Amino acid sequence: MEPWLNPEQWSLTTSGVIFAVAATCIAVAGWRLAGNTDRLADRTGLGEAVAGAVLLGAATSLSGIITSAAAAWDGHAELAVSNALGGIAAQTVFLVVADACYRRANLEHAAASAANIMQGTLLITLLAIAMTAMLLPELTLWSVHPATILLLATYPYGLQMVHAAKTEPMWKPQTTSETRTDEPEEGEPGESLAKLWTTFAVLAAVVGVAGWFLEKSAVAIASQTNISQTIVGGMMTAIATSLPELITSISAVRRGALTLAVSGIIGGNAFDTLFLAVSDFFYRDGSIYHAATRDQMLLIAVTILMTGVLLMGLVRRERRGVWNIGFESFAIAVLYFGTFGMLLFR
Repeated sequence: MEPWLNPEQWSLTTSGVIFAVAATCIAVAGWRLAGNTDRLADRTGLGEAVAGAVLLGAATSLSGIITSAAAAWDGHAELAVSNALGGIAAQTVFLVVADACYRRANLEHAAASAANIMQGTLLITLLAIAMTAMLLPELTLWSVHPATILLLATYPYGLQMVHAAKTEPMWKPQTTSETRTDEPEEGEPGESLAKLWTTFAVLAAVVGVAGWFLEKSAVAIASQTNISQTIVGGMMTAIATSLPELITSISAVRRGALTLAVSGIIGGNAFDTLFLAVSDFFYRDGSIYHAATRDQMLLIAVTILMTGVLLMGLVRRERRGVWNIGFESFAIAVLYFGTFGMLLFR
């Protein structure tokens, strides 16, 4: 194997450079994916909420799922689980940044939709399944926990409910002067649907390959600095693999695609719970849920709490808040930085 492909031969400097390059590739490709997915949503008729959850959420999550899967295969369960849960937490905080970037009103007011609320409840359900698995006695079949099968079955069923909430809503938010709905845009001249799908596939592949290098460099950094894999996975790799969500949400807000900005984050978070399911398949030493530590259980509990606060904001729909963000954005930021501050300085 070439030395640059063998993490055991990487110095701390080399690992840091590879980590930074991989994170940059993920960020740039993610930024391009935002505009591409927005046009695909209009051309295919999927709508921004569904496209944000399925296409954008899945594509920008490729780096994270490969990072967790590779970590699990290498036996680094703590890194695999922390990357999954830390990514969901970080992406929720990115909505605070997107909220601050939208000057006309609080984001949760302007982007209110039944589909986004349904996605949030799906996310809480999936996180609760994972937490329940961690607390129950260990039970595996061919080293795979039944919760993994339940996660993989619940996610597509939940997506059907999200789609139904968009096409046949039983609940609708009150329309105000600040409410922004999905308005299809004209595509670029000569831009075919085939070209859009090809671009989407290439960008998604770049994100995925960068995720592999990110995991290898993260393991090297953790081993050479004695930083816990919970911090490396929950903050470093989680934030790096979540950069597309930050960039795409801000980009979508600036283009006025507010529903895409919110659904891309919440939908991506719901998809990211499948990191745990995939990691459980790749982890050969038993159930990855039972390899999780108390720190990972804390992360999943706080993430559920953050999502619950976000849902309250989407239902309440506060027009204005302090520093141009709503009460839930402030609470989410406090929960996130307070939790990781405690883990870092404990």
